[in-house]
Amino acid sequence: QVQLLESAGGSVPPGGSLKLSCLLVSSTERMRIMAWFRQALGKEREWVASIHTDDGSTYYADPVKRRFTIAQDKPQNMWYLQMNTVVPADAGQYFCAGTRSFTHGALLGVAREFGTWGQGTRVSVSS
Repeated sequence: QVQLLESAGGSVPPGGSLKLSCLLVSSTERMRIMAWFRQALGKEREWVASIHTDDGSTYYADPVKRRFTIAQDKPQNMWYLQMNTVVPADAGQYFCAGTRSFTHGALLGVAREFGTWGQGTRVSVSS
């Protein structure tokens, strides 16, 4: 059985920073691509960032480029999303997701490419 467990989110003021983490709980599964998605209240889920776990290459959605960083600690089965210079539009439920397959669609955030999802963690942005 595979599980992805996100850390608790939280409230961050505009311009602030927050780091989310995601733990892969599995005895045998290896994810080729990990990603973060988010969903704001009343909006559709959107892709945030992906990382190719083999070579560490990263990909970002335009709204978060140069502000967010996706990273990994493979020996610990941990993936992170460092959120900097947060803006109100960053508020929402954040999900980590993984796929055992390497696809360009997954690198670029096509949600249906991901077979394993975390429960989500809430991030609010307020002063």
